[in-house]
Amino acid sequence: MSSRGLGVLRNRNLSLYLSSRFLGTIAVQMQSVAVGWQVYQLTGSLFDLGLIGLAQFAPFLLLILWAGHVADTHNRRTIVQLCQAAQLLCALLLLMFTFSGSSAVGVVFAILVVFGSARAFMMPASQAVLRNIVPNEDFSEAVALSSSSFHVAVIAGPVLGGVLYIFGAAAVYATSSVLLVLAVILMGVTKSAPQAMNKNPVSWNTLLEGLRFVWSRPIVLGAISLDLFAVLFGGATALLPAYAHDVLHAGPTGLGLLRTAPGAGAALCSVALAFFPIRRRVGVWMFGGVAAFGVATMVLGWTSSFVVALVALAVLGAGDMISVYVRHLLVQYETPDAIRGRVSAVNSVFIGASNELGEFESGLTAGWFGLVRAILLGGAATLAVTGIWSMLFPVLSKMDRFPHHEKEEAARAS
Repeated sequence: MSSRGLGVLRNRNLSLYLSSRFLGTIAVQMQSVAVGWQVYQLTGSLFDLGLIGLAQFAPFLLLILWAGHVADTHNRRTIVQLCQAAQLLCALLLLMFTFSGSSAVGVVFAILVVFGSARAFMMPASQAVLRNIVPNEDFSEAVALSSSSFHVAVIAGPVLGGVLYIFGAAAVYATSSVLLVLAVILMGVTKSAPQAMNKNPVSWNTLLEGLRFVWSRPIVLGAISLDLFAVLFGGATALLPAYAHDVLHAGPTGLGLLRTAPGAGAALCSVALAFFPIRRRVGVWMFGGVAAFGVATMVLGWTSSFVVALVALAVLGAGDMISVYVRHLLVQYETPDAIRGRVSAVNSVFIGASNELGEFESGLTAGWFGLVRAILLGGAATLAVTGIWSMLFPVLSKMDRFPHHEKEEAARAS
């Protein structure tokens, strides 16, 4: 059991950072529920639900390598704060769209393009800045608590969004805007240690340095590519507005509860990891988490029970949390600070592709094969990816300890 656990929260700047991220995540999750329900009400199209993800991923993919370079050449905390301000702008624009009474969902997709652009710059900076806020000996506990607070926000956000949607989409967007204002203020008073700045001028060579680093580390490449393809095919959460409406016959409040279930499972898992960090059989834990994600997705597609769906989504979130925890520690411990932003950018591409592009893939396959078949096929594909990756990356599937733990033990022994 970790001897530090929640004690790392005595670090004032970590507490401020986590509070800012917590409020910002609640706001974004509330907004996500409102956007999905609003678009489906306006169009009734499964394909349009997929376009919500594509609208956010396309600018993300175009900008992410540049964003990684920016995270290595500018203050990462400032970048996160500016991106939160851009998210605030998007919430206000969605509020204006709702008040206008327009049914042109193309406007919503355009706003989401701006949101995706801000997210492209925010993800590498927010992933990398945690190493500049907490000392090395507290980092694994800080990662678990960061993930825990994030997933608690993922729990609270959709519930609040679903309840507030009873009063209309405008109520959700207005509340989201207030929370984002608070997030920007808290991030502004957070302080981070000086980072190792990259002084090289921008070029294709510097932009691609993070990608070269990942490619040269089979353990890191295997971990982030496993997450990419597993979640890409298993992105059933994008279909939850249609699933809640057409299969479970639930309203926006029911959708909010469904959206919270993965976060609830992930939060409980991350709290456990804060006190009982994974030290041994790392590879088994990671592949087991992804396999649980796939099985839970298939159960979701099979059931028409609201309670069973909630449980399946909670298991899905817990399995994903284990994978995220292992991957994040591998990437951050193995990466020098001078290129951490660019490596985090590559990691963000994989995460963004698995989430937003996975949402588009789910909407597309649901349009082709039907809602339930698409969810079942996604779960089966996730399980297939788990088996294939365990053979392609045996060094990862057979890993017992994290490499940095092995180095520390070797240093103490010498």
